[in-house]
Amino acid sequence: MARAPNKISAFLNRRRSGSSRGYHRDIQKSAHRSGLPDKALVLLVLMVSVIGIIMVYDSSVAIAIRDFSDPYHFVKDQLRWMAVGYAALTVFSLTEYRRLYRIALPFLLVTMCLLILVFIPGLGIRALGAHRWLNFRLFVLQPAEVAKLSMILYLSAWFSTAEKGRFLAFLLLMGMIFGLIIIEPDFGTAMIIVGIALALYFLSGAAVRHFFFLFPILAAGALVVALIAPYRAGRIMTFLNPDSDPLGASYQMRQVMLGLGSGGWFGLGIGKSRQKYEYLPEANTDSIFAVIGEETGLVGGTTLLVLILLLIWRAFHIAIHAPDRFGRLLAAGIGSWFGIQSGINLAAMVALVPLTGVPLPLISYGGSGLVMMLIGMGILMNISRHHG
Repeated sequence: MARAPNKISAFLNRRRSGSSRGYHRDIQKSAHRSGLPDKALVLLVLMVSVIGIIMVYDSSVAIAIRDFSDPYHFVKDQLRWMAVGYAALTVFSLTEYRRLYRIALPFLLVTMCLLILVFIPGLGIRALGAHRWLNFRLFVLQPAEVAKLSMILYLSAWFSTAEKGRFLAFLLLMGMIFGLIIIEPDFGTAMIIVGIALALYFLSGAAVRHFFFLFPILAAGALVVALIAPYRAGRIMTFLNPDSDPLGASYQMRQVMLGLGSGGWFGLGIGKSRQKYEYLPEANTDSIFAVIGEETGLVGGTTLLVLILLLIWRAFHIAIHAPDRFGRLLAAGIGSWFGIQSGINLAAMVALVPLTGVPLPLISYGGSGLVMMLIGMGILMNISRHHG
């Protein structure tokens, strides 16, 4: 039991372990250690994703009949993407995670190109006033979801070696990715990527003074970006005064609160939500937790929250016990990604933060986000096969 604090200390303070030559020696020493993936992680991912499939079907029945005359339209889409995601998870769980070290930079560069291509007519898809998707005929891709994984991979590779004076380079990279995503616009995803980047920068052993400098600037910048867009400003005003504009800007939040409140302790029962019948906007994506709370009550919502927290804990447990610095940072980055995105979504659902349009990972409807998260979980499973 005494090993865990030592591992955490090493995680946070190992600043001079850093030459590339030392990193490759670290790989060679630990290459022979390989076993089964973390069983608890595998079980948790399966449980949460199965809950997601059930709730995507449950929450989307009304709009699927309205828009496609097929109650199974959205769940069939989600099942196809889940099949792709689990195939990718299997591949990455069996692929030596250290091989990803060499593709980190090319992957990031490809991702940045994809983020630019969303603005190209004929290739990028403009919907609801945003340029967030690419149409590849056979499938539609959301590059911002790819950016989450590519940033984790690149920063983990970069920070796995010691380097002086990379603070400005880190700010430049973070600003470039943030800028490309914010002009789509996708404020929620941009904030998730900033959160992941800051978490990895901290865990790499960065000087604490950098964060005293960063946080006021980031807070001021986020406020400015939020206020210059009328719809974001409306969400902030609604958050500060929930009774304002009940049929406009505050409508979604009021319906979320009605759904959660009517669930009581044990809920109305699976399939018996009233809010999903076109009262609650984005019932199968951003607001899916409101349907879960309405149908399963406080007990069901708390159970899902416990599963999410356990999954985050397993990710950081794997990070602490990873055999090399790259593995530690990569596992911690994936855990931070799942934790930050889940936290933002759930906080918005209980009115702790303004609505941001962030989906609940492994639960909400959406192909790109589901596949990328399952790939991340596959990488995490591979890291868990190698114990330091």
